[in-house]
Amino acid sequence: MYQLDDIDKRIGARIRIERESRGWSLTELAERSAVSRAMIHKIERGESSPTATLLGKLSGAFSLSMSALMARAEMQQGRLLRKEEQPVWVDPQTGYERRHVSPKSDLPLDLVRIELPAGAEVPMPASAYAFVRQLIWVLEGQLTFIEGDTKHSMSAGDCLELGPPTDCVFKNESGEPCIYAVLVLRDA
Repeated sequence: MYQLDDIDKRIGARIRIERESRGWSLTELAERSAVSRAMIHKIERGESSPTATLLGKLSGAFSLSMSALMARAEMQQGRLLRKEEQPVWVDPQTGYERRHVSPKSDLPLDLVRIELPAGAEVPMPASAYAFVRQLIWVLEGQLTFIEGDTKHSMSAGDCLELGPPTDCVFKNESGEPCIYAVLVLRDA
């Protein structure tokens, strides 16, 4: 398994690569993402672990899903991705744990396993969903997913296709962890 410090450095390096490949300054990325220039600088140097909300804002500024941005930072080629090699990232703010399950391939799909701690709440901006289609499949526990003005109360086995991009919130209002899978469909 990847060490958290290593994945934070990989994420920071990937954000810098995405920014520089577009010819953007730190200030320009800050304006496009609504994330402070100082915070972006810390993240790029691997000095700060970004929250899920920050990653959603940064990925949206790049016209990428959070899953695509993370996959670019985390993944190596190969058809088999063993559990111990699957990149794991933990949101320092909420304890939200993201495990990238699917191997890097030409398939237009990313499969991610999320564990949302009891009582945790993770907001995501609409920009994080603007360029992909996603399904959320609850594996264990209870998930409240707020999609714009619509509240979805989901239990183990329930699966939801996300609608048009809107600000969303993932909430675990229960006293137990919630485990769910996110299936991200990319343009082939």
